[in-house]
Amino acid sequence: MRSVTVLIAVIAMAGTLSLGAQTAPSTAPQSNAGQHQERPRPKNLQVLPKDISNKDLIATMRGFTASLGGGCSFCHAQNPQTHRPDFASDANPHKNVARTMIRMLNEINTKYLATADQDAPVKSASWGTCNRGNALPPPFEPAKPHGD
Repeated sequence: MRSVTVLIAVIAMAGTLSLGAQTAPSTAPQSNAGQHQERPRPKNLQVLPKDISNKDLIATMRGFTASLGGGCSFCHAQNPQTHRPDFASDANPHKNVARTMIRMLNEINTKYLATADQDAPVKSASWGTCNRGNALPPPFEPAKPHGD
């Protein structure tokens, strides 16, 4: 599970997406003004480590946002009462697609690229490898043969 944390942190630091934490921010007034308020623990983490720190989770989500060129609402459903992202909800089907993509990237990186030749030009894959800042990967168009 640590390799997943490291991979996710690397993806985030490499400039990949921002979906926020997995719990909605509190709308209650702050009674201890000026004191640091601890965020609630994320809920419904199915692919990311359950013990991921809020700092690492937010960095990971921001990395995802950068890689996909979208915001939290691309994967997270809106809470109808607060009109904010409901990070724990699975109502948005893009969230399950994202989970599948995370699993796929983890497998590609640990099973295939980690065993590649040391001189290989690609050491790891990330969301940006395919999506290149787009919510959906652009279609592949093969280069035209020379002379056409």
